[in-house]
Amino acid sequence: MSSYRKGSLSLIGAIGLGTGVMISAGIFALLGQVAELAGAWFPLMFLTGGLVAACSAYSYIRLSHAYPSAGGIGMFLVKAYGKGTAAAAASLLMAISMVINQSLVARTFGTYTLQLFEGAADWLVPALGAGLLIGALLINLAGNRFIQSFTSAISLLKIAGLLVFVAAGLLAAGFVWTPAEGGAATGDAGPLGAIASIALTILAFKGFTTITNSGAEIVRPRRNIGLAILIAIAISLAVYLLLAWTVSSSLPLDRIIAAKDYALAEAARPALGDWGVWLTVAVAIVATVSGMIASVFAVSRMLAMLTEMKLIPHRHFRMPGTVQQHTLVYTVALALLLTILLDLSRIASMGAILYLVMDMMVHWGLLRRLRGEVSANTGIVVCALVLDGLVLAAFTWYKLLHDPLIVAAAGLSILLVFLGERFFLRRGAGRGEPSPHHEDH
Repeated sequence: MSSYRKGSLSLIGAIGLGTGVMISAGIFALLGQVAELAGAWFPLMFLTGGLVAACSAYSYIRLSHAYPSAGGIGMFLVKAYGKGTAAAAASLLMAISMVINQSLVARTFGTYTLQLFEGAADWLVPALGAGLLIGALLINLAGNRFIQSFTSAISLLKIAGLLVFVAAGLLAAGFVWTPAEGGAATGDAGPLGAIASIALTILAFKGFTTITNSGAEIVRPRRNIGLAILIAIAISLAVYLLLAWTVSSSLPLDRIIAAKDYALAEAARPALGDWGVWLTVAVAIVATVSGMIASVFAVSRMLAMLTEMKLIPHRHFRMPGTVQQHTLVYTVALALLLTILLDLSRIASMGAILYLVMDMMVHWGLLRRLRGEVSANTGIVVCALVLDGLVLAAFTWYKLLHDPLIVAAAGLSILLVFLGERFFLRRGAGRGEPSPHHEDH
């Protein structure tokens, strides 16, 4: 595709793209949910999730060094599993998990915006989220240069705003971290809940895959993809830990859980009053807008690549424009549906399950099929695979006990993706080699 231009994303632009996705719903929506599962020591779960994400990122960095590609994860999976059902289904699971993240961002945008209006109707949450999705669709039509400039600048702005919140909160707490305690809504805390909560914190870091999917478009990809991923994870981890510390020191655990969908706004009240709430909401709006733009950009690129490789079906429906513009429309349409149908907790749960399944397939593919072609430390890859499996098992078991419907929905989605891809490819639509536009020659 002509829109894939080598060297169109700088290192700073790639970092901004990654942090733009990560520091969005990742902290604003998930912090309270993590506290609900892990209890008083929830800030440590973000540290653990960051370490697991960094371990997982190693596989993507090594694969990016060997195969810098605008196809990113899709190309890695084809290299590992061949152009068949496994690669196509895992790639589609990744794309769907990214769309699910967009609906998470959209509902977070709506939830925080409504904190400015007392007594606002609940239906405004998905309505505002839908407006954000449509706005992101329009902005993405402007192309790479605008997106990297926009996300880089807005990432700095939202980090600065969050640091103001952190400084005020920690100043009020005397810069002493005390675990959040108190309230009756703490019964779920325990080893299973703590391990399960790591799945949500991993979800908060999965935005680094946005960088991977930009591939050869990044300047000096073999050097800068890995560097951008590590810097983006480090920045996000630092921001997450500071925010979790601030919230933990500002509110008792029962209030954090009660306000789990807008915990940061609630935590701003003790130190800054209404002004703090307004500041936090403003930063949340900035963060979710930038995250949405970056995420829509990334998933549409991935779907366009899979379409060119003939790994997924595509219909124009008489729409004008390129394949990528069509996938932009499909991406936003699915995210709109999820935003309307699911609440924040279920959106996050489904996204975590699908992402971890795909992540494990990437590690397994590198470990069992590409060790001869890709230089990688086997111990780190095995560690990433085992950690993903442990976290996925704990999270699935926890959800089976507390919300079995979402586990069934995730399992059915995975089954339908694999069966659908098998049917599509067996009809012969997936024959041929990957498009040369996605190779780094």
